[in-house]
Amino acid sequence: MKLYEFEGKRIFSEFNIPVPRGALASSVEEACVKALEIGFPCVVKAQVLVGGRGKAGGIKVARSIDEVKVAVSKMFSEGVKGVPVRRVLVEEAVNIVKEYYVSITVDRSARSYVYLASIEGGVDIEEIAATKPESIVRVYVDPLIGLRDYHVRRIVDAFGFKGDLAKQFDGIVRALYNIMIRYDADLVEINPLALTDKGLLALDSKLTIDDNSLYRHPEFSETLKSDSRDLSQEEVLARDYGFSYVKLDGDIGIIGNGAGLTMASLDLIAHFGGKPANFLDIGGGARAERVKAALKLLLNDERVKAVFINVYGGITRCDEVARGIVEALNESGIKKPLSVRLVGNREEEGGRILKEAGISYFTNDEDAAKHAVKIAYGGV
Repeated sequence: MKLYEFEGKRIFSEFNIPVPRGALASSVEEACVKALEIGFPCVVKAQVLVGGRGKAGGIKVARSIDEVKVAVSKMFSEGVKGVPVRRVLVEEAVNIVKEYYVSITVDRSARSYVYLASIEGGVDIEEIAATKPESIVRVYVDPLIGLRDYHVRRIVDAFGFKGDLAKQFDGIVRALYNIMIRYDADLVEINPLALTDKGLLALDSKLTIDDNSLYRHPEFSETLKSDSRDLSQEEVLARDYGFSYVKLDGDIGIIGNGAGLTMASLDLIAHFGGKPANFLDIGGGARAERVKAALKLLLNDERVKAVFINVYGGITRCDEVARGIVEALNESGIKKPLSVRLVGNREEEGGRILKEAGISYFTNDEDAAKHAVKIAYGGV
């Protein structure tokens, strides 16, 4: 779960990470009131969960009430990158001397937390890595050992801070780790961390909470119920039915059980010349209802020309998958070509259900993927 900037900054403040004075507004009138309280110039920031919002018009400096009205009205009416804006954060403008980047995330391959820090801030870390990789400092923290003074010193020394600035930055670095642990986060990022005439300030926040830990964080439960978190309708449906969905740019829909098999399915489609329209993992042990919801989602996607379903039955029963496929086709009334690979637990029963519905299936995933590409582009 991604947190909005204002939510992240609230947490930053709780952990003594300095942030600019600001206030949240959900209407043009409220934004104007907050701007008068904060003073001019101020910064109006759309609260959306998309990257690059500044370049897309989601961050504006306002020097008067009229400029606040124009900026907020446009954000509310036009949105940012196709995402509707429901709230804006009005903040004081600060004098920036230099911008830095600092974050902590999880390196799963190393089974470790890792700090990423750079003296080049205010741009995407990917851009920094591509243009100035030597400017990125990586410090790994073994979760069994925890954060130690030498980890922090290495980052502070890399930034060259001295005296009070070094002490302040030391506290920020430690706070990022504490937030990571306290909130079961996958990512805690400040970009930019700005050096100003008031010292260091976190001008933006990015926090991502591990969805599997949300049961331990009841403080987010009401927010999740009332707030779609800028999710698409497909993502909301996926969340409600418990499967993973990511929209891609292609035209062949893909359903798999298990992230590894689903990724392999994407690769197979690409290998045979197709373009995946999505990543959709129904997960282990998926019952017919979840399969039905997943397939109906892809059948209703106008971009999708054909659907490749790749299931290896272990804890997932092939007969449940087959039942979900048939129910989705019957209920949706939408006819799109399917290529199904079905093998494993209750394969014979699943195959019987599909055959009775006039649906053939493969036991080899390469054959099924090749067939999916052919039927999508008119080959068969």
